[in-house]
Amino acid sequence: MDTDRRNLVIWLAFVCLVVYVMITVGGITRLTQSGLSMVDWRPIMGVMPPMTQDEWHRVFNAYKEYPEYQKINRGMSLDEFKSIFYWEYGHRLLGRIIGLIYFIPFMVFLVLGRIPAGFKLKLWIGLVLGGLQGLMGWYMVKSGLVDRPSVSHYRLAAHLLLALFILGYLFWIILRLAEVQRSGSSETPRGLIHGIALLLFLQLLFGAFTAGLDAGYFLNTWPLMNGQFLADAALMMEPLWHNFLENGVMIQFVHRWLGALLLGMVFFNLFLAWRRQHLLVPSILLAGITLVQFLVGIATLVMRVPVAMGSFHQAVGALVVLAMVYLVFSAGRPYAVADHSENEDSQRLPDIQSAETGG
Repeated sequence: MDTDRRNLVIWLAFVCLVVYVMITVGGITRLTQSGLSMVDWRPIMGVMPPMTQDEWHRVFNAYKEYPEYQKINRGMSLDEFKSIFYWEYGHRLLGRIIGLIYFIPFMVFLVLGRIPAGFKLKLWIGLVLGGLQGLMGWYMVKSGLVDRPSVSHYRLAAHLLLALFILGYLFWIILRLAEVQRSGSSETPRGLIHGIALLLFLQLLFGAFTAGLDAGYFLNTWPLMNGQFLADAALMMEPLWHNFLENGVMIQFVHRWLGALLLGMVFFNLFLAWRRQHLLVPSILLAGITLVQFLVGIATLVMRVPVAMGSFHQAVGALVVLAMVYLVFSAGRPYAVADHSENEDSQRLPDIQSAETGG
């Protein structure tokens, strides 16, 4: 790996680290019910928090005009408001920091001509995705400022999944820049691996729905739901399919057993890798992290989603995504030559997108 590639890898690895922290802080912000404490969006002027008592009262009075205060937190003190405000403020500040540590070095590398052919477009796409994530975050918050004191679970899912996609996308670029070996062959079970990736996407989607509907705060037994395999309340909506999108009981049920199915498929892939002595390292990593995530998920449910466990569950989930990306990348066919022409790399750009969706 030459110097230019090494510098880009170091830079993107640091960006990935901060994005990972951002995802974890986002989980804490949601679990502490802090996400609606900032009721306006000022991407430039909102860098500094309130600095005087008058500013604090102005921000607090603005919060009082919205449903969360009126329906849930009426009578909250200013000090109590500060405790939720700072989590949301920190989350937004991290977003701005990520923008700076991505944009400034990218421009420097670009001006100096230090970006290898074929990677400029990928990095521009990364910048656009970051901007879209900021917009998606505010679009999500707006849904909780209208008539109900909670954000849309659909928008929360979009916000979280886009953040995880950005993390995986940047990690894919790192693997490509570092020329990590791709050892896929005609015997590689790509169908199984892509199927696991699709199942992981669905599990993350239903996990986000579970979080958005606060569905982890009830039926806190496992494996049965208070003595039933499928609780009666899971089927109370009409038509039937509506339960899979809006009914927290059904969504929690699906999230439970998709997790078990995912764990089984991951260990089946590990069994095949062990037999063939092929893709063993990424398969072991994915199996180990998925097992930890499964156990943490059960503990989080049974303990009724304490903040520490809930945030840990989200943090480990992001590691599962990285391990999945590593396995999908490693299962790809080796690049024939070390030719990084613009046309060749631009043709390979959809690899991660198709892999992430099971294509």
